[in-house]
Amino acid sequence: MKRKDRGDIGMPARPTRVSPIADEDTPRTIVVRSSTGDKVFRGILRAAGWSVFVITGLILAFLIIRAAKAFKFMGIDFLTTQNWILDSPQHFGIAAILPLGILIALIAMIIAVPTGIAVALYISEYSPARLRRPLIAVIDLMAAIPSIVFGVWGLLFLEPRIIGTASWLGRHLGWIPIFSFRLDTSTAANYATSTFIAGVVASLMVIPIVTSLSRQVFSQAPQGEREGAYALGATRWGMIRAVVLPFGRAGVIGACMLGLGRALGETIAVTLIVSATFHFNYHVLETGGNSIASTIANDFASFPNASDMGLSALMAAGLVLFGMTLIVNTLGAIVIGRSRSGQATG
Repeated sequence: MKRKDRGDIGMPARPTRVSPIADEDTPRTIVVRSSTGDKVFRGILRAAGWSVFVITGLILAFLIIRAAKAFKFMGIDFLTTQNWILDSPQHFGIAAILPLGILIALIAMIIAVPTGIAVALYISEYSPARLRRPLIAVIDLMAAIPSIVFGVWGLLFLEPRIIGTASWLGRHLGWIPIFSFRLDTSTAANYATSTFIAGVVASLMVIPIVTSLSRQVFSQAPQGEREGAYALGATRWGMIRAVVLPFGRAGVIGACMLGLGRALGETIAVTLIVSATFHFNYHVLETGGNSIASTIANDFASFPNASDMGLSALMAAGLVLFGMTLIVNTLGAIVIGRSRSGQATG
């Protein structure tokens, strides 16, 4: 008689052992033997990356060595002295030119950031297709114009025409301390060569940077999320607020940091526009202004001897500007990192 299966007599079948399945979200480790070409290419890229740190470190070491004489001579007073006397008796400091340069950069950023973001949004979201390419080409061309061209244009064309705007600001917004005017308001020369005009000219060099980088980030916003926002009934501006701006937050911050670095270090345009002063004046509409970069450009040729105290003072001022730029870029990187992490977890 044929023996029946356990399944045939109603007995439960023996459970089958199932091997554990790897987590589908865990990527497999793929080991590929690198070719000689890959190794050479990876080595070139690694060397290029490390060269940035090496060059930055060499510049920092050079500035520290050359500025040591001035720091030893002035001490902490270098940061608190408003005089800039490099001839005998020597007494110099950056307490005036550092905040004046920051004022110029802030004016430039106040003008350039909203303008650049607005232009970037128009190009990426609103402009007709036939205008998009020409607008992108114009913005890229503006970023390539040398700063001396902006400086000459600002000195010969913009300054005579913006004095009326400066006078209007002084008359109607003079109750704001920064726009208050202590000189004769009827004299146009008192409004010329001012911190305000230098900031406006510097903003024209920052706008292309902010616009170009922001536009590239905005154009990469996910198309699926754009269509999803429209499907939920959002208007175009609602879609921009819900999708494009949050997606491009980190890129916009990075663009602003690059623009701020350009504004802080602008040299030729500021040198051509302002009348150099060495006392801090927060009245931005009044004539006179300065920055560390402009001071270095004006005085560098006066000290051909490398052992001069004046040259060491200029190097010390450059070291402070270098350090401030590093701090700004570091803070910008931190903000960008947090924005990206927040975007990834949101």
